[in-house]
Amino acid sequence: MSVRLNEDKETVAAIKEGLKRKDGYCPCRLEKTEDNKCMCREFREQIADPDFEGYCHCMLYYKSKD
Repeated sequence: MSVRLNEDKETVAAIKEGLKRKDGYCPCRLEKTEDNKCMCREFREQIADPDFEGYCHCMLYYKSKD
C-alpha cells in the first residue's frame, strides 16, 4: 500500500492553493470540521480499507494497493 500525490501537477497546485485559503480544510467541502481537515476522515478510512484503490475526494492523493 502506498499513498502519493496526484500526478497532474495543475490539479495538485489548485488543491494546495484551496487548502491554503481554507486553513487546511478540504477545498471541495463546504463545512470546516475536523472530518474535513486534510487528509480528511473519508480518505483515512479508505486508506485503512485493504481493498480500496483510488483518489481521495478532492483528487489530491492516490492510494494504490501495491
